[in-house]
Amino acid sequence: MSAINSQPSRIDRAGHLRENQATLDQLWMRAKILQIAQGRIRADGYLGADQVASLIADGEFKEGSRYFLGLDAVSGDPYFAWDTRWTTARTDEEMKIGFTTLREVGAALSDIDVELALHAVALSNWHQSHPCCARCGAQTRVDLGGAVRVCDADKSQHHPRTDSAVIVLVRDKDDRILLGHQPVWPEGRFSCFAGFLEPGETFEQCVAREVFEEAGVAVREISYLGSQPWPFPASIMISFDAVTDFPETARPDGAEITEVKWFTRDQLRAEAKAGTLLLPPSISVARKMIERWLGETAVGGETWR
Repeated sequence: MSAINSQPSRIDRAGHLRENQATLDQLWMRAKILQIAQGRIRADGYLGADQVASLIADGEFKEGSRYFLGLDAVSGDPYFAWDTRWTTARTDEEMKIGFTTLREVGAALSDIDVELALHAVALSNWHQSHPCCARCGAQTRVDLGGAVRVCDADKSQHHPRTDSAVIVLVRDKDDRILLGHQPVWPEGRFSCFAGFLEPGETFEQCVAREVFEEAGVAVREISYLGSQPWPFPASIMISFDAVTDFPETARPDGAEITEVKWFTRDQLRAEAKAGTLLLPPSISVARKMIERWLGETAVGGETWR
């Protein structure tokens, strides 16, 4: 079976270009610009610099911030994110008009558009939640095309953070998979086990700890599958496959996981088709891990929650 998300990126992040603001300004004038407004993505595609200028001049949106996402390695086209806000208050329903979320639209996007959107949303989330210097508390500003924030008071630089999390598909000797249900999910929703890396811990140690804590099984043969940026709000999911010799010990921890269940391929197909099993969204690495084991695209319902 192939690895997960093993395709090379078509985007050259061109970090050296971020150091020259004049160069970034020139690139902006011919860029494909992804608009993000208060966490929502413009639904009708990329804008040009002239369209952004019109939206600001018309008073609909604030000036916002520009984040350089990189260059298309094939066409050379520059990509930016424009991170902005409406100039007047909007209700949640009003903000949905013409805008969507990565969760809602991700499965329909091309590989390059998903990559750009993940980068843009991750930067937006970080910039919006880190307006002040962690050292002295002063206001910071966007620099290097969105790659850092700078504190002019103490001259420190602050870089976007990404929280590492493992996600694990557990199998037994009969090649069944073990999935778990979280209490915040709707009835019938099951997925792989996951958790954040703790300080001083390897990924493999985190895999073994999280699976034992949440599902009560010891695992071996821990194998790396791939990774996926997951900016909800700021994670990267490191995916693994692992085997247990003790399937009979599986039990939920009662807090993070309230039900665990073993599935054969036939059981998963039948329950997903019947709608009694809700799978992770197709954009997620969890769904890709399950389908990798299944050997085909899973048919049936899915849910984010």
